Amino acid sequence: MSTLDQPIARHTVVHLDFTSAADYDNPLQEIELEVVFQSPSGRELRIDGYWDGGSRFRAAFSPDEAGSWRWRTGCTPADPGLDGREGAFECVLYTGDNPLYRQGPLRVSDDGTHLVGGDGRPFFWLADTAWNGVIRGDDDNWAEYLAIRRRQGFNAIQFVAGSWRGDAVDAYGTPSVSTDAPARVFPEYFQRIDRRVAMINEAGLVAAPVVLWTLLESDIGQRLSEGDAVRYARYVVARYGACQAVWLLGGDGNYARIGYERWKRIGRAVFDGRARRLVTLHPCGCSWPNEEMRNESWFDFAGYQSGHGDGDHDRRWHTQGPPATEWANTPPKPVINLEPNYELAHGYGGIQEHTAANVRRAAWWSLLVSPTAGLTYGHDAIWNWNSRIGPSEGHGQWHDGAVPSYRIGLETEGLEHIGILKAFFDALPWWKLRPAQDRLVDQPGLDDAAAHIAAARTTDGSHLLAYTPRGLPVRLRDAGDRPARWFDPRAGTWRNAQCTDGVYPAPNGKDWLLVLT
Repeated sequence: MSTLDQPIARHTVVHLDFTSAADYDNPLQEIELEVVFQSPSGRELRIDGYWDGGSRFRAAFSPDEAGSWRWRTGCTPADPGLDGREGAFECVLYTGDNPLYRQGPLRVSDDGTHLVGGDGRPFFWLADTAWNGVIRGDDDNWAEYLAIRRRQGFNAIQFVAGSWRGDAVDAYGTPSVSTDAPARVFPEYFQRIDRRVAMINEAGLVAAPVVLWTLLESDIGQRLSEGDAVRYARYVVARYGACQAVWLLGGDGNYARIGYERWKRIGRAVFDGRARRLVTLHPCGCSWPNEEMRNESWFDFAGYQSGHGDGDHDRRWHTQGPPATEWANTPPKPVINLEPNYELAHGYGGIQEHTAANVRRAAWWSLLVSPTAGLTYGHDAIWNWNSRIGPSEGHGQWHDGAVPSYRIGLETEGLEHIGILKAFFDALPWWKLRPAQDRLVDQPGLDDAAAHIAAARTTDGSHLLAYTPRGLPVRLRDAGDRPARWFDPRAGTWRNAQCTDGVYPAPNGKDWLLVLT
């Protein structure tokens, strides 16, 4: 029996190393390694091991109980170097200051409306989008970026953990997986990003990797056979599944067109019966796979993409479509906009770039049309992660082929406004907020989609919020004489609100948030 010399802190990562007795031409296809961990309280948790090149195999695990753990391996077909191995280690309570290791893995709240830490405290999801970050970044500029985002109040990073349309190969010309059947995985690709993935958690941020990007027929989520998609996804999850993570199993998918049943089967094959983190799908713009997936055992929350359109159709889909109507269905699932308007991105069908005002409007809508759970921010320069001005790989003439360096997206006006938004919600019992459109006497968004007023109310009635993006007056039912103030989402300042017969005139024609207490 193998025993680790040093204890492992709870919620951190322990790696086990193995050496196969046989050589394998294509380990992804030829062999499966499983490790079963027994907790101090007697629970059994199963994970996959993964091939790491040559005859080296590994397993990554995060213990969630203090005390003595035991483990044993199983291998199909049996390999003397991998099968029947046993070991033990001691787990101790984490005593550092990293919030992820102190709170433990994220889970869904008991009422199904938001995320909470392992300690049960509400977790307001605020992610940034760095699709190419771990692929194109180096350890130094990645560390700088993570530190800046942590200081700005972010707590998660969305990224792609493999080949996709935006970076088919890494700087060495290596893909993460071949797309010709039978698929082959390339461990050297992952070895080059392992450190930057780990750095996300070390910075106190949740890792949110996309496993199978799937918008185009050339993307691995569509190009791989269903069996190879499962094998590859299990490989990625085995490699990074011990991180404090949330899985975006598919990326940018039109799952209705590709086929819901394919994705249901992939999700079950990858996650069912194994120790895992939270899972959702990242869909393409203005699509809603969440009703089809709602009852899947592996599907934990409803992610959506309001996208980068700036026309009436896109705005109405966001404010009057599924995000605003499907949240009340059962079983309840948290609803999070994983891709709203990106700062600096061109709007669909036009040449105008999304400004801080567009970003701000999409953010406030996202948080009030569904039960508040959080949202994701994005900046066009950051997700591309160009070191200097250049094209957006795989995305045509995005920015006329001239996307600026990622560095211009580190500190922006839109980020200042997202920080103001985060501070506002931190001061509220935001997890109690529910949409309250019925409190509005009229809805200007019916005539002008850009003027949609989003209203929400806490379940105990202590707070009523109404966001008016064009500074139109807010007309409320049964407002009474409750104290009312206007919050400026651009400056984070307050003004007293006046009311006449339930009508609250905004201070000017800019966007404002009415707050009744």
